Amino acid sequence: MPPNDAKLDTRARILRAATDLLAAGGRNAVTTRAVSAAAGVQPPTIYRHFGDMQGLFEAVARETFATYAREKASRPLTNDPVEDLRQAWDLHIAVSLAHPDVFALLYSAPSVDAYRRVIDEGVALLQALVARIAEAGRLRVDVAHATNLLHAAGTGVTLTLAATPPEDRDPRLSETMREAILTAITIPASAEAPNGTPDAATAHQRVAVHAIALQALLTETPSVLSPAERQLLSDWLDQLATTRSPGAPMRRASDSPRS
Repeated sequence: MPPNDAKLDTRARILRAATDLLAAGGRNAVTTRAVSAAAGVQPPTIYRHFGDMQGLFEAVARETFATYAREKASRPLTNDPVEDLRQAWDLHIAVSLAHPDVFALLYSAPSVDAYRRVIDEGVALLQALVARIAEAGRLRVDVAHATNLLHAAGTGVTLTLAATPPEDRDPRLSETMREAILTAITIPASAEAPNGTPDAATAHQRVAVHAIALQALLTETPSVLSPAERQLLSDWLDQLATTRSPGAPMRRASDSPRS
């Protein structure tokens, strides 16, 4: 047993052994025999702590990304929520590429459902960052849609880069995708027409982003309205958020998704 593992409890030793084996040799290297030998335990001990090898893999994924989440949470937020999201994107890509086999576990079919809780925890962190942008009145689309776009784009970039030999990776890929998504979902801190006065399209855009901002803020105080009132206001805000130009089609409240 490595000296640094001497003070770890049994469960932590098994987790470290599985994590190290996964990083060194991929999923096929993480066998019951290999893990038990590396952790200095008998094979039944693994099953006693994790149920089965799938349970061990899930624990490895949770612990790896829990460490990332703690680092992410420890970073102080600034007054610019868009820049905070930009930094969070870069950190996520860096951590995922540092642990490509763990990331592949999360998104490789058919096992993706087994890691749904781990994935959802990460998406919740992302959504909180997006909600800050909405509350600042700088989000073009609703929080859920923006979160889904960022999650899909980040996942695609990571999988693409992880599948490419490091020497062949395009260093511009992540940044280009990041800025394309941010441009699509956010507005500048000050959105004005070239002559310095808001034009009609910009005025509609301001209405839309403020409607989205109010939608985000109301989720923090759900008790101020009755369920019926919340639904009615949600319908109105949804219509305001999706009508962005004088020629845009109006939506009926009945077209809005019901919660």
